[in-house]
Amino acid sequence: MKKGLLFFAAVAVAFGLKAQENVDQYKSIGTTILDKVKDEKLSIGGYGEVHYNQQVSGQTRYNGNMDVHRMVMFFGYQFNDKTSFVTELEFEHVKEVYVEQAFLNYNVRPNTSLRAGLMLIPMGIVNEYHEPTTFNGVERPSVDKNIVPTTWREIGFGINGRLANAPLKYQMYIMNGFNGFDGSSKLRAKDGLRKGRQKGAESTFTSPSLSAKVDYYGVKGLNIGLSGYLGKTQSSAFDGLDKDDSIAENYADSTRIGISMIGLDFRYKLDALQLKGQYIHSFLNNVDEYNKVADGADLGKQMMGYYIEAGYDLLHGKEQALVPFVRYENYNTQHKMAAGETANKANDRQDLFVGLSYHLAKGAVVKADYQNSKDGNDVKSHFVNFGIGVWF
Repeated sequence: MKKGLLFFAAVAVAFGLKAQENVDQYKSIGTTILDKVKDEKLSIGGYGEVHYNQQVSGQTRYNGNMDVHRMVMFFGYQFNDKTSFVTELEFEHVKEVYVEQAFLNYNVRPNTSLRAGLMLIPMGIVNEYHEPTTFNGVERPSVDKNIVPTTWREIGFGINGRLANAPLKYQMYIMNGFNGFDGSSKLRAKDGLRKGRQKGAESTFTSPSLSAKVDYYGVKGLNIGLSGYLGKTQSSAFDGLDKDDSIAENYADSTRIGISMIGLDFRYKLDALQLKGQYIHSFLNNVDEYNKVADGADLGKQMMGYYIEAGYDLLHGKEQALVPFVRYENYNTQHKMAAGETANKANDRQDLFVGLSYHLAKGAVVKADYQNSKDGNDVKSHFVNFGIGVWF
């Protein structure tokens, strides 16, 4: 927890700022589409990223990797004043196709809506705000890939809205959870929870999970978010289970883990200055039993990650933006282990990014950064990354 002191110090500074305007200037892609269909009825847009990643070393030669990482088309349609539909269709690496969002939105009253379908889990920053023009760095932050894990979406239903008399917005959903076992283990410390995402594709359902977030925007330029997630992983071992077979029931129980995740994040803009930070902590239970029955599983009891970032727009006030930035990240998928188990230090990682984002126009960006990474074994690696991104 001590490693997060820098993050919390930055949040405390942000809280100390004088309140000026209660304006929510951060809108997720889903909210953006819903706002557009109010005027256009049918809204079409998209975003995309093309990347070049090159590992560099004084002694070893590496090939670079060039990739059309993702191209996404999104659509929104308004049936009437209260009912709308939002979807995102994503092509990754040219050959993989996913549905990233597909939900029905019903406005029960001003500033309050019910949603059902495939939705993004409101955890941290990038999982909801992941368009390439909204974040610095060629790749999404490591914490948002390894601890959250972005892009995390599941099928469910819930409520979304904002308070009329206070600068607060909220989300709460009942959703499907991670698939932890489908005849073999899905989860490893190396990947965190990433391989358990079901993405709405013929998902296994054993029991529901709860996801919620509250955002405060009562200070001009500042957004502070508090996220929570509670549930258990899903398991194929329950399918066709005889309820009177206690041995089979105990085995099925051992193939699941409980997950409690909490996140705190902030974004702050003051003229040309841009500050951002995030802290995510996951608590897992029943991992000792899971690691025994799930072949090769080595999950720990806790996962932790945080980052702090600062940028400055050298062209502030102009149509274009030129933002040099620096970001430090620390994340560990085996932050705490079960009794008698030893953590692999390779899963305790640090990243330092120094880079530049050049926004040619609103919705078009060219990016470059240098990445210095190190794990708990003091194994170091260095990368240079270049990319272009669009959002329209």
